[in-house]
Amino acid sequence: MPHPWFHLIASWLLKKRIHQIELFIKYPVEVQLELMLELLKVASKTQMGKQYDFDSIENYETFKSRIPLVEYEQMTHLIDRCRKGEQNIFWPTQIKWFAKSSGTTNDKSKYIPVSAQALESCHYKAGKDMLSLYFHNNPKSQLLAGKNLKLGGSHELYHKYNSYYGDLSAIIIDNLPFWAKLSSTPNQSVSLMGEWESKMKAIVQKTIKQKVTGMAGVPSWMLSLLNEILRHTKKENIKQVWPNLEVYFHGGVSFNPYISQFEQLIPDPKFKYYEIYNASEGFLAIQDRNFEKDLLLMLDYGIFYEFIPLGMDQKAIKDQIVAIDGVQLGVHYEVVMTTNAGLWRYRIGDTVVFTSLSPYRIQVTGRTKSHINAFGEELIVDNAEKALEQVNKKHRSLISDYTVAPVFMDRDSKGSHQWIIEFKSPPKDIHQFATDLDQALQNLNSDYQAKRYKDMTIEMPVIHVARENLFYDWLASKNKLGGQHKVPRLSNSRQYVEQLLKFENAG
Repeated sequence: MPHPWFHLIASWLLKKRIHQIELFIKYPVEVQLELMLELLKVASKTQMGKQYDFDSIENYETFKSRIPLVEYEQMTHLIDRCRKGEQNIFWPTQIKWFAKSSGTTNDKSKYIPVSAQALESCHYKAGKDMLSLYFHNNPKSQLLAGKNLKLGGSHELYHKYNSYYGDLSAIIIDNLPFWAKLSSTPNQSVSLMGEWESKMKAIVQKTIKQKVTGMAGVPSWMLSLLNEILRHTKKENIKQVWPNLEVYFHGGVSFNPYISQFEQLIPDPKFKYYEIYNASEGFLAIQDRNFEKDLLLMLDYGIFYEFIPLGMDQKAIKDQIVAIDGVQLGVHYEVVMTTNAGLWRYRIGDTVVFTSLSPYRIQVTGRTKSHINAFGEELIVDNAEKALEQVNKKHRSLISDYTVAPVFMDRDSKGSHQWIIEFKSPPKDIHQFATDLDQALQNLNSDYQAKRYKDMTIEMPVIHVARENLFYDWLASKNKLGGQHKVPRLSNSRQYVEQLLKFENAG
């Protein structure tokens, strides 16, 4: 347990940070513009800085007209050079850490550069802000009087060339400041274990006797851990194991499919859920109010933001892309980031919608590459999650995992969507479940509704009820258990659906 002085000093520092947060809330445009100019100044003598003459860029219009938008594939050659030890390419300080992106089950990995500045003024600063905002809303909290159970997807770090790579969580844990180590459980050696099932058992053994007051991690894997704890302790709910537990900080995937299961495991109406939006490229946003679903966009983490309205063709993007002062409520945007680790106008692939412009709050709606548009239906993850939430409530069902792919047209049949759903509590009538899901999707998405009109383009969704633990076993077979590994919810390809069906039939 942390020493009492730690609780007092930490609480004072966290309250002090609230005033800094209030500053960027009051002057968001000025803070972002100043940050953009500072990033340009710091990197002006790098190879990229010289190539695009950063020294002469004095405003946003010049910034966006001179520096091109990039995706990972267009940066691969620069990142590979940096991984092999060459420095001062896109950022002036040494970069020796690379977050191996494992947001999907693709075999091809991305290596996202992580600078010392990004660790300190983005990721660790975000950790302090997460606590600051929580304490600001809950002044009587005893969170720091106990331990915070952190569940990362951390595999051991690997050394190659002159650099280290691994999950972002492994890099963060390996470099944790002392204040974070004091308040965290399990210890570093357990957190960095690579084999997931052994790691799960070790976490159970290390934590069940401790005073755990908070938890942090990806919902799907946290559920696995909490169920394992109940099996081991033979308790009915988690509050019987950790009576002082008061908050769960979650991120990585949508929380909607999991909320009912957490409420069963933690039957406490006062228990808090706080969402965070963290990516390998940077920490973007934090829930700043109790019992709300939108997140405060953090504007002083060394990240300059731009936003592309969804549906733009390549020629229109140049004119339609906007900085923070140009966004509108209710519009779905693709996120573009310029960071203090050398990502310049980088298309992260995530999509968001703004729910407030004063302050700037967002909801994450999905991925640009995690959608289905095989028939012009433009189905995004946000539609799927909201529809499932409505239908699960009606049918009193619970879902453990799911993925969706198109069934393509052929000479004898029209197209449709195939849903592979693993239920924790299945509906009594799966046909009615499918009918209600289809109607909910039509109500949420006018493009989907148009394509479903009289079955003219696509027919009713087809639901395949997966066997228990199908998704878990499939990920285990690929050595992809834990943390950031997950099956894409929606895909224009049948790659994942076909692999899951083949794996299930083989078993």
